[in-house]
Amino acid sequence: MALPTGCTSQTANVNGVRLHYVEAGSGPLVLLVHGFPESWYSWRHQLTSLANAGFRAVAIDVRGYGRSSSPLEVHDYRMLRLVADNVELVKALGETEAVIVGHDWGAPIAWTSALLRPDVFRAVAGLSVPFSPPSDVSPLVMMRALAGDEEFYVEYFQEPGRAEAEIEADIRQWLLGFYFTASGDAPPPDPERGTIGTIPPGGQMKDRMHFPDDMPSWLSEQDLDVYVGDFERNGFRGGLNRYRNVHRDWEDLAAYRGCAIQVPALFVGGDRDGPTMLGATAIENFPTTLPKLHASIILEGCGHWTQQEQPAEVDAALLNFLGSL
Repeated sequence: MALPTGCTSQTANVNGVRLHYVEAGSGPLVLLVHGFPESWYSWRHQLTSLANAGFRAVAIDVRGYGRSSSPLEVHDYRMLRLVADNVELVKALGETEAVIVGHDWGAPIAWTSALLRPDVFRAVAGLSVPFSPPSDVSPLVMMRALAGDEEFYVEYFQEPGRAEAEIEADIRQWLLGFYFTASGDAPPPDPERGTIGTIPPGGQMKDRMHFPDDMPSWLSEQDLDVYVGDFERNGFRGGLNRYRNVHRDWEDLAAYRGCAIQVPALFVGGDRDGPTMLGATAIENFPTTLPKLHASIILEGCGHWTQQEQPAEVDAALLNFLGSL
């Protein structure tokens, strides 16, 4: 796989793991954190744009993904360790502070990094998943309430080996279906068919996926090759173990329940993105939870893969935010 022009691939040993990252440019550090099921590659457009604008852009493979270490124990993927990875990587890069940007699971990782270590992360941007402070109620309890008679997808991911068996039977086909179904190009939700957000008793997530006749404009066969190659090498255990820590995170972050993030913040979501739509109340609460909010932007026609589906719009939002700091 060829790297984007001007980018280099490197690794650093931090917090007891090897973190792989791709870097471009020089200037103030911007740390880019991907979600599930992706890698540093989901930031391929932003690496170039940020570097050209005078920033040092670093997109990581989160532990459990790509060329980073994949620890064996589920608890090794708890939020506190992912925040520590980010803090230690900033040090390893020879910096004392950074702006952190996250998408999907990377958004809660970024939000929590800024919440816990505002001395290191001077500003934060989240894509797709809005910030909501740690709650008094376990997230698994809230998810069960959302799913009704079915199983919320995060619950479906809880048992080690269960989702892995579904996904790894045909990694390419599953990834294509997952990416397309969650995108702004997918057919509108059909109440009778249901969505991939919940799984019927005895069913699998793939039963509700849609598949494109042709590749969407934002995801080429070559792009899909990159993701498939990563997961064919390493499997999905590491990525899915992040979901298996949601209750542990709730316990770990008890002292921060109800706390606001006190650094400048940006949110970008899509009007066809499930987490953004489900997070409507969290977005309404931004004046309280993100008192230094720069902007909350909802992109028309955009699904879940925000920075890949609409890279120009995301680049513009990020650069405007960074320019305000």
